[in-house]
This record gives sequence, C-alpha cells and structure tokens, in this order.
Amino acid sequence: GINDTGLVMENGSGLSRLERISALQMAGLLQAGLRSKWAPEFQSSLPIVAVDGTMRKRLPNSPAATRARLKTGTLRDVVAVAGYVPDATGQMCVVVAMINSDEIKNGKGRAVLDALVDWVARSGQPT
Repeated sequence: GINDTGLVMENGSGLSRLERISALQMAGLLQAGLRSKWAPEFQSSLPIVAVDGTMRKRLPNSPAATRARLKTGTLRDVVAVAGYVPDATGQMCVVVAMINSDEIKNGKGRAVLDALVDWVARSGQPT
C-alpha cells in the first residue's frame, strides 16, 4: 500500500546517490513495520538512542535515550534519521526527517534532527 512513484533502489544500502525515497514513503515502510508480525525483530534491527550503533553518543539526556530506535543516514550535504520514537505517554511515533543542504556542516543538521527527536519524545505530556 505504499506509493512507489519515484522510488529508486540501486543496492539497498542507502549509500548511493542514485537511490531515492521520499520521507512519506519511508514513513509508510516504518508504519508497515509496526503492523508486521515481525515488528519486534524489525525494531530490534535499529540502533537504540544513546546505547548503540550510530545513535550511541546522541541524545544521552533526552527522554528518547534508551527508548527510541533510529537509523541515521549521512552523505555529503545530507543527514537523515528514520525510526520509532515513543512519546511521553508511550505512544509509538514514526519519525522520518531528511535534510539535503550545504548548511548542515559542523553538526548543524544533526542538531536539528536531534532537536526533532527530543521534541517528539517529550510530546504528549500533560500541560
């Protein structure tokens, strides 16, 4: 049920300038992953924020730490995250963000993505 218009998969690694996927398509894939009978295995394949993989040193003081599972992506002038972030009530949220800009240098793009993940993890709290 995911619209594959414009989707291009060269080798599936994500390390190609030829591959194309929209944030909406990626979100659809992640939502399908939540509904799958293999959801636990799929989620366990993603790095845990502040624990392992490419997310090991990120967001250690955020409520996302040890709770969110996110895959990162980096190419020249591109940073991205995609995965699952439980909000403050425990509701699982699909998060996909991709920034394609020469302004992401010096960690600026990563800081924006981390702020988004932190905001999602804090959302849902009673005011």
